[in-house]
Amino acid sequence: MNRLAQETSPYLQQHKDNPVDWYPWGEEAFARAKAEDKPILLSIGYAACHWCHVMAHESFEDQEVATLMNRLFVNVKVDREERPDVDAVYMEAVQAMSGHGGWPMTVFLTPDGRPFYGGTYYPKQPRPGMPGFMQLCAGIAEAWGERRDDVLAQAGRLTGSLQGSLEFTVTDGDLPGRDSVTAAAALLAERVDPVWGGFGQAPKFPQPDLLELLLRRDYGPALKLTLDAMAAGGIYDHLGGGFHRYSVDREWLVPHFEKMLYDQALLARAYLHAWQATGSEAYLQVASETIDYVRRDLRDAGGGFYSSEDADSEGVEGKFYVWSKAEVDAVSPAAAQWWGVTAGGNFEGANILRRPLGLELVRPAEVEEGRQALFALREKRVRPGLDDKVLTEWNGLFLATLAEAAAATGRADWRADAIANAQFLLSSLRREDGRWLRSWQGGRAQHLAYAADYAALVGAFTRLAEATGQARWISEARRAADALLELFWDENDGGLFTGGSDGERLITRAKDVLDNVIPSANGAAAVALVRLSALTGEDTYRERAAAIVRLVADPLSRHPTAFAHLLAAVDLLDAPVTEIAVVGDRPDLVHAVQRRYLPNAVLAWGEPYPSPLFEGREPGFAYVCQHYTCKLPTDDVDELVTQLT
Repeated sequence: MNRLAQETSPYLQQHKDNPVDWYPWGEEAFARAKAEDKPILLSIGYAACHWCHVMAHESFEDQEVATLMNRLFVNVKVDREERPDVDAVYMEAVQAMSGHGGWPMTVFLTPDGRPFYGGTYYPKQPRPGMPGFMQLCAGIAEAWGERRDDVLAQAGRLTGSLQGSLEFTVTDGDLPGRDSVTAAAALLAERVDPVWGGFGQAPKFPQPDLLELLLRRDYGPALKLTLDAMAAGGIYDHLGGGFHRYSVDREWLVPHFEKMLYDQALLARAYLHAWQATGSEAYLQVASETIDYVRRDLRDAGGGFYSSEDADSEGVEGKFYVWSKAEVDAVSPAAAQWWGVTAGGNFEGANILRRPLGLELVRPAEVEEGRQALFALREKRVRPGLDDKVLTEWNGLFLATLAEAAAATGRADWRADAIANAQFLLSSLRREDGRWLRSWQGGRAQHLAYAADYAALVGAFTRLAEATGQARWISEARRAADALLELFWDENDGGLFTGGSDGERLITRAKDVLDNVIPSANGAAAVALVRLSALTGEDTYRERAAAIVRLVADPLSRHPTAFAHLLAAVDLLDAPVTEIAVVGDRPDLVHAVQRRYLPNAVLAWGEPYPSPLFEGREPGFAYVCQHYTCKLPTDDVDELVTQLT
């Protein structure tokens, strides 16, 4: 075993038996590189990454390749999910060098950590248009030994460009307003694939925040097409619930089969909100099955939620999920007909279950019975590999969704699991001194948490308070928000750095501002801080959220859909927030609020906590306020619903 055997990351542990002399990221590796005057070969990936496995089998498990790597370089392996700060810096470098990025990522560094060459997947032997990995390693070593000045000059230029990329033009003018949200949603609706929904051609990724933006501005047809197509396609697991990572085709048919916790969190939330807005039982079915997939297959006994399931089982991608017609017919001919199972199949001679677009998604009793029987049969198969680390950020995202869903549906079991998850995070990922950590696995937590972790926690604890009426979660949200602003805030230009002031210094101190499949740290923080400000009356949180928006106002005006989550904060800042307080024991009034889609509202109820929303309020009534003006108190559910409309 090499040094990775001592790590908590399942991805790093996958490489502990490699003949490569791997180091985890840390000072020991850099000290050796300096002492031996060798470049660092940095390899970044994650446990559910299919091509990471391919490169590992081809190269890192190969003695010939490992011997070459050990002779020429100091080799460092990083789990991008544990160290998003390292991944972000070097991904930007690779994109600058090659015009694209992805994982596995291979970067060559000077002994002081500056990148000078990089790419993604390299096969062991050359292929058309792709150098072989051994050929590349030999070339890099030759350049390091014979053309050192050129290498160092390239490292200097690249590092300088990375540092320059953090510069923002901070505007002193008006903040972007609701009109920018409306314009972004209109632009987005025009970009929706008119046949299959979603954005772009192939591969096609779910984009939850883009869906939320369409819903926020009531672009029903574009939203419905996308939600229906994804729920009908092979990207959705029709037997076990949950979404695969992305579709390799335009039609959402053939997925890349890994399942990530963050996708389940954000897509379940999008479908939940769509159900609240439209009443579609199909959307509630998808949200419920996705949530229950996580609770069933990704939950640790202590209450945390694991990171992902692999695409492969028994060494074959997708084997766990596909079916022959004979297998399905033997269990349920009705299910075979419902999901269009054929003898020829739709994927390499087998069948990925899918529902033809435009047909009903809510299953009749006979098909539901067949689904359950097929699921039970599938449970006897060899499961895909499990990444059983618990990440604070991703758990925060799912906790927020689970809390919202429990409140909206009245599911007591979901509510209990949400509370258990929050308690697990507090006991397992927060140190005694209050500092949060990023990653937990097998009883050990490590790596200082990042801005994205803290932002997700603020949002999650706030949502949990709204779902349960327990005041303790507002206290935890405030504690996390205060630490977020203390550790990560840029006092010069505003906004949040990725890493904390007490953390490791990399070659540049990055800011995560672009919303992608996962909200950026700054986008997530802005939304969470505005909502927390409305619940507590603490203006500092709102002011910092506005400063984040001000920081990116210029690029947001030119590329609004790159800030889809942050646009929710823009909406909240300009709307303004609808503040709802239900005082006393009135569960009927509380549920009338929780059941509805109210993207620009917050809810205070249950145990009072320090907040203007509870001050001077009479028990038994609901209060609906906006911008320091309140409607008449009401104790009638119908009247409350009218006030919320």
